[in-house]
Amino acid sequence: MNDFRITPGEPWLAPLAGYSDLPFRLLVKRHGCAVACSEMVSVKGMTFGNEGTQRLIATCPEDDPMVLQLFGADPDLFGPVMDWLVDLGYRNFDLNAGCPVRKVLKSGSGVKLMEDPDTLVRIASVMVERATAHARGGQVGVKFRLGFDKGNDTYLELARRLEDAGVHWVTLHPRYGRQMFAGQADWSKLGLLKRAVSIPVVASGDLFTAEDGVRCVEETGVDAVMFARGALYDPAIFDRYRTLLAGGQPEPRSGESLARIVREHIRLTREFEGDGRSFRKIRSIIPRYAKGLRGIRALRGSLLECRDWEALEEAAATIAGLEPADNATPETLVDGICQ
Repeated sequence: MNDFRITPGEPWLAPLAGYSDLPFRLLVKRHGCAVACSEMVSVKGMTFGNEGTQRLIATCPEDDPMVLQLFGADPDLFGPVMDWLVDLGYRNFDLNAGCPVRKVLKSGSGVKLMEDPDTLVRIASVMVERATAHARGGQVGVKFRLGFDKGNDTYLELARRLEDAGVHWVTLHPRYGRQMFAGQADWSKLGLLKRAVSIPVVASGDLFTAEDGVRCVEETGVDAVMFARGALYDPAIFDRYRTLLAGGQPEPRSGESLARIVREHIRLTREFEGDGRSFRKIRSIIPRYAKGLRGIRALRGSLLECRDWEALEEAAATIAGLEPADNATPETLVDGICQ
């Protein structure tokens, strides 16, 4: 895996459970994404040979640089898994200490780790030690929130401890664990974090549009932005962001441009996965892209009738003729995704 720079001009794709698989990462890489994170992968699952692991960690040269995100709560499991992954060629890793989903919290993982900062830092230290032991070196980041409970801000002290442990960057989603995705992300906390540590800070949370990304950089001084739900609404958000940041004016989102992107996603899914499971998955994802366009109900119906990849592409092509609905905005069209 290649090294990468962390700069405002090189936007990231967030680790999105159920979405940021290899085909989607390749799609956004072709539309301006600089660094793409994998879906979160269970260290415990890898330890015990879970069948779904290989699909989650699948990669290819075009996927570079990819950051493999891990989650778990047992420091003793991380060392052997990290050694195995490094031997396979992975170099860039991230620890998930921000997921607020109940299933993850029950295992003591995700944002629940923020209630046990000693364990969190110990896990991060193991990851850094194993990632950097290889001759080619490696990099490790940690993604977290403000704290687990509202008002109990632990993120600044945690970030300082992670920096001392050798972590290469931190990503902050400025909400509390119990908030899930309710309320508004407090970007002011990103600025505080940026001033508290010397390692790069990546921003996550409420980056629904390219304009949001530029505004976040300008207001907080963060080193990079990480698009999550905004990328699910518009995979070309990375190109739009780069254009805006450079002072240009991106092309408006249209049914025609969206149809091209959706068909590209279908082809990538067919090429790199191509089985019945991936067919059903991409068929269910396409309506998400078309949210906010008139005629989406008829599109859903035509997609359900598709039984092969060619029919799926033909159905997706009809998106080109759909017009935006009144008052449709990214903020109203996306919902909570584990990130």
